[in-house]
Amino acid sequence: MNKGDLINEVAQVVRTRKEAQAAVDCVFSSITKALKKGDPVTLVGFGTFKVAHRKARTGRNPQTGAEIEIKASKAPKFTPGSSLKEAVK
Repeated sequence: MNKGDLINEVAQVVRTRKEAQAAVDCVFSSITKALKKGDPVTLVGFGTFKVAHRKARTGRNPQTGAEIEIKASKAPKFTPGSSLKEAVK
C-alpha cells in the first residue's frame, strides 16, 4: 500500500478524495512536526514514533577499507504497539 492507496481507503469513509488527501497529509505533517520538536507520537494500539539519537562513531569505507568518522545523527524510529503486532501474526 502506498500513499495513494491509503488516500483511496480514507476516501471511502469521508465524502471526497480531496478531503481524504487533506486528512492523510494532515496526519503525516503532524507526526513530522512533533518529531522535529523531539516529541514522541504515541497512537495507542498502533505504535509509537520517536527520534532515535545515533552517536558519532568510526566506520570503514567499503571500497577502500579506510577508516572514516561518521557524525552523530537523528533518525525516526517506529515501535509497533501490541494490537498491531497481534494483527500481523
